[in-house]
Amino acid sequence: MAKTKKRYICQACGSVSHRWQGQCADCAEWNTLVEDAPATVFSQKHDLSAGGRPVQFVALDAPGVPLVRRSTGLAEFDRALGGGLVPGSAILMGGDPGIGKSTLLLQAAARIARSGGQTVYISGEEASGQVRLRAERLGLADAPVQLAAATSVRDILTTLGAMDAPALLVIDSIQTMYSDTIEGAPGTVSQVRGCAFELIRYAKESGAALVLVGHVTKDGSIAGPRVLEHMVDVVMSFEGERSHQYRILRSLKNRFGPVDEIGVFAMEGQGLAEVGNPSMLFLSGRETPLAGSAVFPALEGTRPVLVEIQALIVRLQSGATPRRAVVGWDNGRMAMLLAVLEARCGLSFSSAEVYLNVAGGYRLSDPAADLAVAAALVSALADRPLDLRSVWFGEVSLAGEIRPVAHGALRLREAGKLGFETGYGPEDTTGHSPGLNYRGLKQLANLVDRVMSNP
Repeated sequence: MAKTKKRYICQACGSVSHRWQGQCADCAEWNTLVEDAPATVFSQKHDLSAGGRPVQFVALDAPGVPLVRRSTGLAEFDRALGGGLVPGSAILMGGDPGIGKSTLLLQAAARIARSGGQTVYISGEEASGQVRLRAERLGLADAPVQLAAATSVRDILTTLGAMDAPALLVIDSIQTMYSDTIEGAPGTVSQVRGCAFELIRYAKESGAALVLVGHVTKDGSIAGPRVLEHMVDVVMSFEGERSHQYRILRSLKNRFGPVDEIGVFAMEGQGLAEVGNPSMLFLSGRETPLAGSAVFPALEGTRPVLVEIQALIVRLQSGATPRRAVVGWDNGRMAMLLAVLEARCGLSFSSAEVYLNVAGGYRLSDPAADLAVAAALVSALADRPLDLRSVWFGEVSLAGEIRPVAHGALRLREAGKLGFETGYGPEDTTGHSPGLNYRGLKQLANLVDRVMSNP
């Protein structure tokens, strides 16, 4: 009998290699090659053009039963999903250990069960008694959730096939599932891919909404093959710092709704509580004007969120190399902004340490934050506080120009609702909020002049 050849699959790009190596030759990622079960080799005479069942086609405009979304009972969860759970959909949720994924899904399952929907919660990491203990702490012990502790996909599908399809099926987590038809330990590439395929096929055929909990790697990406994210309909990320109270549920992929929608929760003693106005959460404690503090109206999907950006400048007396520390924003973008302030506005940061922080542990990736960061840096350098009731937004180019950004009017309307009186941004932003005084800036030098002239 011929010896089977080993093969290794890259978890980042899916490329196949017949020997292990530290770096993938296709995507150049390091330590992503994982041994997989040997591929099945078919004979050259194997022909797939005959012997199968005919596939029935339907017209795109053919009448059918419309799919009605089901609410999870958590408005912030529904918002991130695009309006609720779609029957037959497959959702993949990832997040750091201990961030609250299981707690959120247990709360959603209990609310759906209490509203009359059948829910099944299958845990591969905890015993049933441990899940019940958490439910008692959350006040959900009386919810009619069908709970099981199992890891065999064959046993799970056999059990589900003998009962009515549930409205919600939670698998916690996909890395603990295994199939006896696939070689390899649970969590390997072949096991994760095969188990997810079988569970997703059951969801599509039965109409049950499936939620797969996924582990994450040290860089925050979902562990396992990248094809797993292509197989599901929705990919969600549960983010937040365990040292902070808030949690953000972010939609990274959604076939049934907008992408980049977020739901905001706060971790409390009775579980995760919804935060209807996240701007007040991130702006708490701003009673007196302080130098180096600027408010930025961020945009997450269709939801504007106001966050505080804080800057600190420390002048060095010796010839030591100044330090640059950034929390919640891109380090390279701050370096670019400091270079523009020095080259275009004549400010000197070369002999000073620069510290930048986004309050509340929030993370920004919006380029519209450039102007707010620049305002905080200039305010800290001049030791002059900005107007407490003002917001700043706009993208800064290498020439020092303030460029327009998307949804400027929406950002200003949210600022006006929260009592802000003045908005600074690009010149051509239209649709200002009533009662809010908007002042357009053309060059970054205009911002420096305005801050320096502020008493």
